[in-house]
Amino acid sequence: MFTRRSRSRTIALCALPVLALFGVAAFAPLPFTVAQPGMTANVLGNDHGKPVISIEGAPTRPTSGQLRMTTILATGPTVEVGIGDVVDSWFRTDRAVMPHDSVYPTGGSEKEIEKHNLEDMKKSQNSAVDAALNYLGMPKNSVDVTLNLADVGGPSAGLFFALGIVDKLDGGDLTGGRTIAGTGTIQSNGAVGPVGGVSLKTQAAHRDGATVFLVPKAECREATAELPEGLRLIPVTTLNSAVSSLHALDQGRKVPSC
Repeated sequence: MFTRRSRSRTIALCALPVLALFGVAAFAPLPFTVAQPGMTANVLGNDHGKPVISIEGAPTRPTSGQLRMTTILATGPTVEVGIGDVVDSWFRTDRAVMPHDSVYPTGGSEKEIEKHNLEDMKKSQNSAVDAALNYLGMPKNSVDVTLNLADVGGPSAGLFFALGIVDKLDGGDLTGGRTIAGTGTIQSNGAVGPVGGVSLKTQAAHRDGATVFLVPKAECREATAELPEGLRLIPVTTLNSAVSSLHALDQGRKVPSC
């Protein structure tokens, strides 16, 4: 039978290996990436002196307002994240700890990851062009669309590239003069997909003046978690639903919400 004193010693001794593990964890790299709100870009404007969207072979219309695609800024694939970084991020709304493999699923060197992200961006741009022209019922062989956005990789700008093309060709003023931001992948058939990091992207959007944020419907819950005050969420599932919601917003009609 243990006395109170001997039991205390037992508990203390048993705790030593746990404390040792915490000590090791404090210095060992963890399989995480720390992300924060990144840059945003107006796809109706210019990037590095060039139009983000250039169209030839069809008349375009002047646009108003802004359509801002959003990004997250993550620690590099070889950057070591320690427990101190993780704990710090728990207490901050402008930081998020994400599994390393969810941010860099392909693995490989930094150059290989960068190449993969740029390939994803190119595929996303092609899908955006197809989705926009399909939505407008325009033949692809008579319209030449060039998309230019430097220093951004991945597929999450697809929806906003498509919206920008639609707005320039025959959108009927999608923004109504507002600054609209958002995120979402796009398929050639117009389907919008989730992207990750949405709560950080809403903060980037609010920081850069957006009052409305288009979010893939599947990510509504994440988007509402740290939603900045004054930023309105509109869930979308397709390019058609996004365009319809923006028109409804401009005309004062009912708009879906998360």
